[in-house]
Amino acid sequence: MTIDGAYDPKQTEDRIYKAWEDGGFFNPDNLKKAKKPYAVHLPPPNVTGSLHMGHALNATITDILIRYHRMRGYKTVWFPGTDHAGIATQNVVEKNLKKEGISRWDLGREKFIEKVWEWKEKYGNIIIEQLKKLGASADWSRLRFTMDDNYAEWVKKAFMHYHEKGWIYRGKRIVSWCTACQTSLSDLEIEYKEENGKLWYIKYPIVKEARINSPSQRGTYEVHEKDYIVVATTRPETLLGDAAVAVNPKDDRYKKLVGKKVMLPIQNREIPIIADEKIDLAFGTGAVKVTPAHDMLDSEIGERHQLPKYEIINERGKMTDVAGAEFTGLKVAEAREKVVKKLEEAGLIEKVEDYKHNVAICYRSATVLEPLLSNQWFLKMAELAKETLKTMKSGKTKILPENFERTATAWLENIRDWCISRQIWWGHQLPVWFCEKQTGISNSQVPISNENLKLKIENSSATKDFVVAIEKPIKCPFCKNCIMEQSADVLDTWFSSALWPFAGLSDKDIKDFYPSSVLITARDIINLWVSRMIYSGLEFQKATPFPEVLIHATILTKDGQRMSKSKGTGIDPVELIDKYGADATRFGIIWQAMGTQDIRWDETAVQGGKKFANKLWNIAKFIQGKLANSEFSTNKRINEFGIRKLEKDSLLVDQEDKEILAKLETLKSEVEKDTKNYELGQSLHKIYEFVWHEVADKYLEASKKREDENVKMVLGYILQESLKILHPYMPFITEEIYQKLSDRPGESWLIVEQV
Repeated sequence: MTIDGAYDPKQTEDRIYKAWEDGGFFNPDNLKKAKKPYAVHLPPPNVTGSLHMGHALNATITDILIRYHRMRGYKTVWFPGTDHAGIATQNVVEKNLKKEGISRWDLGREKFIEKVWEWKEKYGNIIIEQLKKLGASADWSRLRFTMDDNYAEWVKKAFMHYHEKGWIYRGKRIVSWCTACQTSLSDLEIEYKEENGKLWYIKYPIVKEARINSPSQRGTYEVHEKDYIVVATTRPETLLGDAAVAVNPKDDRYKKLVGKKVMLPIQNREIPIIADEKIDLAFGTGAVKVTPAHDMLDSEIGERHQLPKYEIINERGKMTDVAGAEFTGLKVAEAREKVVKKLEEAGLIEKVEDYKHNVAICYRSATVLEPLLSNQWFLKMAELAKETLKTMKSGKTKILPENFERTATAWLENIRDWCISRQIWWGHQLPVWFCEKQTGISNSQVPISNENLKLKIENSSATKDFVVAIEKPIKCPFCKNCIMEQSADVLDTWFSSALWPFAGLSDKDIKDFYPSSVLITARDIINLWVSRMIYSGLEFQKATPFPEVLIHATILTKDGQRMSKSKGTGIDPVELIDKYGADATRFGIIWQAMGTQDIRWDETAVQGGKKFANKLWNIAKFIQGKLANSEFSTNKRINEFGIRKLEKDSLLVDQEDKEILAKLETLKSEVEKDTKNYELGQSLHKIYEFVWHEVADKYLEASKKREDENVKMVLGYILQESLKILHPYMPFITEEIYQKLSDRPGESWLIVEQV
C-alpha cells in the first residue's frame, strides 16, 4: 500500500477505530500470551454529559498509558462506564417535561422513571461516542452504568452492610437544602459563589437583673451605652430563630457578659450569652448570633450548649409560623427586608457595611442553599476515615503529586457523618421498608410530593418503624398484615459511585483486575470520590482499589479562568477533532500538560499537532519510497532483517547510522522512565524533537546521498520504532502508516505490536 497525497484524518480515524473494535483489540481476553494485568477505570462521566476539555485530558492520559502497556504485553483493560447522576439527570428530564406542560408529579414516580430511562437510551451514550472519536481504547464490552441491575445489587448490599454494622442511621440533623431541587446535599456537593452583600451590626439589649416581668412591657427598653451587645450578621432574618449570643472565652471584652441574657429583638425572647471556642474573635464585633436550626456551626454550638432549635424556614424557602405571624409564608428575602426595617425603626441597627462573602449554592441549580433541620439518613464516617488515613499514610495508596494528599487527609481528619439520602426520584431507592400502618402511608396512595411523604414518615409515633432489606418483606414485622412501603428517598449519587472499582464487574474481573493499576482523575473530586472509593475497597474487597492516584492538571482559558460552557469560555474538544483530527487534538492536550501546572489553553498546540502529523506522513512517504524494491520494504522484512542482523555481522560502519540509533535507544529509555513517572508531556516533547529534528532534519537529509542497504535498513527500523513509540500519543496516523508498510495489511496491527 502506497503512502501518497496529504494525510487526511477524516478519511482515516473512523475507519481505523472501527477496525480496532471489530478486531477485539480493546478486550484483554483476546490478548494472547499477556503477562501481568494492567487495569484502569474511567471516572464515569454523567449520563447527561458531553465531552469537555477535562474529560479529554483525562481520557488522553489514560489512553496513552493503556496503549503503552498493551504494547508491552500486559493484560490490559480500561473499564468504561457512565454515572446515573441523580440530580443532574432528573433536572434535565424535568425541564424537557416542562416544555410539554407537565411535571413529574403529573406522571407519578413510576411513569417518571420510565421517562428518564427513555431519555437515557436516547441521549445517555453521547459522551461514550465522543470518547471513541478521541481514540479511547476502552473495552466497551465491559461498559457499565451505575443503574445496571448487577450494579444496583452491590449498592443495596453496601447499604445493608453499613446498616448491620450500626453505621447507617436516621436522624433529624442540619443539612444543606436546595429549595429548587427539593433535596438535601452533602457538604462536598456545595459550591461557593462570592457575593457582594451586607454585614448588619445589630444591638441585642442586655436583660438587667431587676426587670419588669410583664410580657406586654418586654422589648421596650431604652438603649443606652453598655445596655446592649452588638452582633454582626449577613443574615438578619435568621435572628427570628436565635437561641443564644456567643463569644469566644478568650475574648476579654465580653468575659463579664457570659452567663447574662439578652432580649432577642422582634421576638422578645430572652436568650443567653454563652462562650464557645469556635467563635472567631476577628469577625465583626467578636459576638455572634446562634441559630442552631439554620447554620452548620451554630448547630454544633447548639448541641454543646443544649440550646433549643427554632425552625423558622421551611423546605420551600419560606418562613414558618415559628418565625411569627407577621413573617409566616414570606420568602427569605422578603423576611430579611421586613426584619431590617423593624430593627431600624427600633433603633437597633448600629451600622451596615458592604461585605464580600462566599454564599453556598447548589452545584446543579445554582440556588442559594438553606441550612435546615431535616430527617435524613446518615453514614457514620469515623471508622471509615480512620482506615482510609492509615492506607494513605502507609503508602498503600499514594496520591500524586504528593501535595494533593493533604487535601484528602485534611478532610478525613475533620470528617462529619455523611448525609446519604436525597429527596428525588431518579437513583438507587433506599432498601428501607416502612410499616404502612405505623407511618400512615397507604399503599394505594400516590404522594402529592416527596415533602408530604417525608412528613408522614417523620411523624410516625413508632420508635423503629422500618426494616432494611434488599427485597420487600413478605410480612410486616410490626403490624403483621400490611404491604410495606419503600422509602421514597434515593441514595446520594456518590454513594453508588464510591463502589465503582468493583461494583458491576464479574467475579472473574474482580479476581483478575482488582486492585487496578492507577486512578487518573481531577483534584475537585479527591474527597467526593477518591477517598470514598478507598474506604469502599477496604471495606468490601479488603484491599485498597488502586496503589496510585494521579491528579492531573486543570485546563483553564488562555487568561487563566476556569472554562465554562454557560459563560461561553469552554472549548469543545469534539470541534477540535472535527477541525484538526483526534491525533492533533491529543497532541495539543498532552503537549501543554507539563507536570501538574494548570494548563492555560492555547489552540496553537493543536495546530502544531496537525503539522507534526503531516511531517510524520511525509517522513513515512519518503522512507517508503527509499525502501522500494529493497529487502527492507515492509514491516515484516524490517523485523526479519533488522538492526540485530547488521549488529551481529558488524556491518554498521557509518557514524551517522550509529548516532541516530544511539539516540533512538536513549529516547526509548527516557520515554519508559517518563511514562513510569507520568511525565507524558515531557515524553511527547522528546519524541517530537527526535522525529522532527534528529530524523527528518538530519538523518533523512543525509540519507538522500546514500543508496546502500545499511541506510535503507536503518531508515526502515527508525520509522517502525518511531511509530511504536508515538502510537500511544497519536494512534490513528501511526496505525495508518504501519498498515501501509505491512505486507499483511489488516492482519498485523500496531495497536498490539509488542515492543
